[in-house]
This record gives sequence, structure tokens and C-alpha cells, in this order.
Amino acid sequence: MAQATREFGDWPLKRLMTEVVGSGHKSADDMTREQAREAFQRVLAGEPDHTTLGAFWLANRWKRNTPEELGAYVDVMREESVETAEPEVDPVDCGANYDGKGRSAILGVAAGVVAAAAGTPVVVHSGDRVPTQKQDSYKHVLDELGVRTEIEPGESADMVDETGFGYYYQPAFNPGIHALWDRRDNMGVRTFVNTVETLANPADADVHLGSFYHLAFAVKMTDTLQAAESQSVSRTLFFQGMEGYDDVRPGTTVVGEWGSVRSTDEPASGERSDPRDNEGDGELDDFEIKTAEYGMDFESEDLHVEDVAAESAEITEAVLAGERDDQFADAVALNAALRIYAREDADSIDEGLETARDVLASGDAEAVLEDLRAF
Repeated sequence: MAQATREFGDWPLKRLMTEVVGSGHKSADDMTREQAREAFQRVLAGEPDHTTLGAFWLANRWKRNTPEELGAYVDVMREESVETAEPEVDPVDCGANYDGKGRSAILGVAAGVVAAAAGTPVVVHSGDRVPTQKQDSYKHVLDELGVRTEIEPGESADMVDETGFGYYYQPAFNPGIHALWDRRDNMGVRTFVNTVETLANPADADVHLGSFYHLAFAVKMTDTLQAAESQSVSRTLFFQGMEGYDDVRPGTTVVGEWGSVRSTDEPASGERSDPRDNEGDGELDDFEIKTAEYGMDFESEDLHVEDVAAESAEITEAVLAGERDDQFADAVALNAALRIYAREDADSIDEGLETARDVLASGDAEAVLEDLRAF
């Protein structure tokens, strides 16, 4: 962790506000990587005045951060706050918004468990009532299911290796960001911290899965991961999600993908190469899918619930037990397929969907949930 007595460079946040980022969204300049690094080092050390910190966060929000700035923030966060614990397997890192969902079911636990049962390890991470929305997230669904969540990073890595699915708890693996909770809550709006915390990657995974409202955000996130020097993500998969979460939105949905964790022309069943040797072409490819063609032939409202955490847990149990074959089961299958496809354990979303449905029919996914409860 950064210490409050440390020495910094020449760019306190007040000077950055006056000379670089604070003049307004049309006239503000972008920071250099070095300026952005120093700024977030100061933030994590608790050095800025609270008023100055709030103004700096708002200025970043108005001017919109560049991938270079966000990459610098990610690097400082991972260097000075994040405690990584890498499992033996190489999972898909699911970076859902930490401030949660308030209207629709959280399906990522069920989808991740199905993917795990199919041989695709999955990692999720979140905090507890993170600002600004402070709504239900992965933690609260897992709590309702009786799965331990307030665990240390090493235990999270063991959970991945033993069950195929792992949960990392932000206060344990990213205490510097957790310490900003009060300041973030007092802002009343999201800041760049809401963005970079989803890229913490506590398991050092090589594949990142996320969601977006607009494709430009997926491009920026992929560029940010490429700009970050503290991790080597080799592949990303983004799709339009519900409430900004990593549950795919019903209807016509855009999917964006970049990079690969395979050698050239390697089939899904082939031996996996070292993904850090594959840099890709730097461009995010995007395409549209109609979820009705993958079994999700309904509206977003059909996935709404009253009590997000409790009902999401009930849906998860029933789907994994084969007791539901309704819209929630169809949505879980497609979301699992996207995770399987993200890691390139299937050559197409269709193939991933077939695998997911087979796993649900076999009962293997329900067994993974029992393993999680016993962990």
C-alpha cells in the first residue's frame, strides 16, 4: 500500500486541475501517462484534499479519460493496491460493474458455474454495496447461495482450482480502492474508479469478459488493457449487457472481441499456447447477434425480478438442478456459452451453447455448485 509520507513528483491534483484537466470538457487537455500515474498514486495515498479530489474526479468524468490515462490508473492500482493470487488454471476474468443491478436477475453465477462444469474456469470479483448505486452484485447472490465470499485472495485462487469457479472479494484483494468507499459515496456519481476496478484482474487471467452500453466503451476498455503495463491480457470479449452487468441483453446485441489465447490455426481442442506470446492485431472486431437465434427469444423485462439477490440465487439453484426450462434457463445457457467462447474453448457461440446445454442436462453444473458450498 502507498504511504501518506511518501514523496511525489511535481503534479499535485490542484495543479493538474488548474493547468491540464480542469478547464471544461471541450478545452481540457489529456494527461500524460506520468501525470496520470502520479495523480492516482496521490489518491491511493490519501494525499489530496477532499474538495480537490472530488473536483479532479468530476473533471475526469467531464473530459473523458483516454486509454493511456486509464491504463496508467490500472497500473498504479495493481502495483500499489491489488494482491493477485493466480490459480493453476487460466480462467476467464468477468469484470462486471461493482455497483450492481437493481431490476434484473444476476445470471453470471449460474452461467459461470455452467462454464466451469464444461471445463472453462471462471473468476468473478466485486465488493459490498459499492457506490454509486450500492446495489446487489456477485457477492450478494453467492451469499444467498451459501458460498463463502469474504475470503483472502489465496483462498479465492484455491476455489478456482478446486471447483472451476472463483470469487475474489474487493476489500481483501484491493484494499486501496476499498478505502475510497466514503469519498466515492459522497460524489453521488460514478468516477473513473468504477471503470478501473473492473480491470483489477486479481487472478491474472489472460481473458477478460465485460459488457457495455455503447461499442465505443468496449473499444476504450480493450485499448486500456493494451495500454496497461501491469498485466498481459491476450483476449477480450464484450457484449451489450443488462444494467451494465455481464448478462447479455436480449434482442439484437453487439459483440466485440479482440485477441486470442491460441496459436495460429489452433483448434479449440488443441494444446493451448502461452497466451502472452500472442499480441493480436490491436483492433476490436464487432458483430451483431440476435439472441432469439440462440434460445433467448424474449424481452429484457422478462428477466426482471423484485429481490435481485434472493431471486437470482433461487433461479441459479433451479436452473442448475434442471428444474427450470424457461427464459432464465435460456439466458443462463447463452451467457455460459459466451464465457466458453471467450476462452476459445469453443470455436463459435453456437458450439459453446450446445456444450452449455449438455452440461445443464447432465447435472454436472449442479455438482459444481455443491462443491462451492462445501469449499
